[in-house]
Amino acid sequence: MEYINGIIVAAYLAAMLLFGWWGKSRTKNSSDYLVAGRRLGPFLYTGTMAAVVLGGASTVGGVGLGYKWGISGMWLVVAIGAGVILLSLCFAPTLQRLKVFTVSQMLTLRYGSKSATNTSGMVMLAYTLMLCATSTSAYATIFVVLFDWEKWHAIAIGGAIVVVYSTIGGMWSITLADQVQFIIKTIGIFLLMLPFALNAAGGMAGIRERVDAEFFSFTGIGLQSIITYFVVYTLGLLIGQDIWQRVFTAKTPKVARWGGTTAGIYCIIYGAAGAIIGMAARVALPDIAGADSNQDVVYAEVATQLLPVAVGGLVMAAAVAAMMSTASGALIAAATVARADVTPFVASWFGKTIQANSDENPEHDVRANRIWVLLLGIVTVSLAILVDDVVAALTIAYDILVGGLLVAIIGGLIWKRGNGIGAAASMAAGTVVTLGTMIILEIQAEEKFGGVYANEPIYYGLIASALTFVMVSLLTRPTSAQVIEHWNQRVAGKIQDAPASTTAQESAL
Repeated sequence: MEYINGIIVAAYLAAMLLFGWWGKSRTKNSSDYLVAGRRLGPFLYTGTMAAVVLGGASTVGGVGLGYKWGISGMWLVVAIGAGVILLSLCFAPTLQRLKVFTVSQMLTLRYGSKSATNTSGMVMLAYTLMLCATSTSAYATIFVVLFDWEKWHAIAIGGAIVVVYSTIGGMWSITLADQVQFIIKTIGIFLLMLPFALNAAGGMAGIRERVDAEFFSFTGIGLQSIITYFVVYTLGLLIGQDIWQRVFTAKTPKVARWGGTTAGIYCIIYGAAGAIIGMAARVALPDIAGADSNQDVVYAEVATQLLPVAVGGLVMAAAVAAMMSTASGALIAAATVARADVTPFVASWFGKTIQANSDENPEHDVRANRIWVLLLGIVTVSLAILVDDVVAALTIAYDILVGGLLVAIIGGLIWKRGNGIGAAASMAAGTVVTLGTMIILEIQAEEKFGGVYANEPIYYGLIASALTFVMVSLLTRPTSAQVIEHWNQRVAGKIQDAPASTTAQESAL
């Protein structure tokens, strides 16, 4: 009867392609394609924000962590939820009013300097490409189990589906897909997996009777691991292009603030549910083969052994939905950065000027954006097939993202005295220290990628970046009054619907 699970997942994948055609009908210009016309209301915005941040690590990985560590396995997802809440309450309304497409455009507006922009675009492109590739590899593993495909077949077919619906309809297609994925994940985790797993374990009382008390300790996973989750995931969520691009879709600053906060609260509850499912599985399925070395297998074992066949299919579809929402969000983010930031930067090396997403020719802009999504989709699928260690590459990109860029980005939003020279210097210092520490630790490590996965690089990078940003900003001239005035007008929402590359003020920067 396992073929029924496969049929359910296949039907879900076919529906994803239909969303692409629906999104195409709503896409008239770059704003529609890249940020859903900046028109998402509370319901759609909350769903799409929750969907993009709750990927495979949160869904499949969260259950696995609960299986191994008990209730403290929730901290990874709690850190993600905390990041969404912090971003939504403190920064999202400001970002929504800026009416930009990328993180780099925000930096250009704030500092009035391309030197504070170019580096961020290159790093952000690497990060989003690696994030998309790892998500593609993750959901392909489920196709291998369900359809008995070769790994590369699963990556190619699953990746093609994401690339097609993302390319055709852009953010509108991804928004609808995310909304369906959000509903499927909610049903799969809260209404199906959680009650069935608890029932098989004899409820919370049954779990308490058959596991150590440490399983109910909120610090069982270790204080160091908890701190690392908050440093990497909470801080990373504050500045990731894939997350910011969802903020840009909000209809109003109020939607960005409270819709995002609701999504963050949902994430925290989602993390607790995943950990409890894992705890229940530890009691009901105490001897899952390979669970000690690969905790991700727990989710599939619960779906196939504790749930009825058709219900198991829906739960497997929920896992696919979680990973696909992250992959599609990362893909359109990569394409946006590549076209809006990286291509003009590279063109400047050859004395050429390129303007992207000007809306002077909407049809041309949409077509060009589609081409970028398609090309980078092919690149990420190829990476997922050819590269075994995309997780290591993602870790490097993530460490540079936080260690190198966080201070310049958040500093620009909260500290008026920070300037472009300080931002550029902080990026350079943070990146060099992060990579340098990683290389030294990798040379000294007994295991391959021991230095890459260490915590110290991101800590030292953040310290170096923060000190450099403050000292250089204080020792050099403040940002010009003209740039600050233009920034304040954008933050106040007085300049509406003007892409960052088209205004006279920004063209002169």
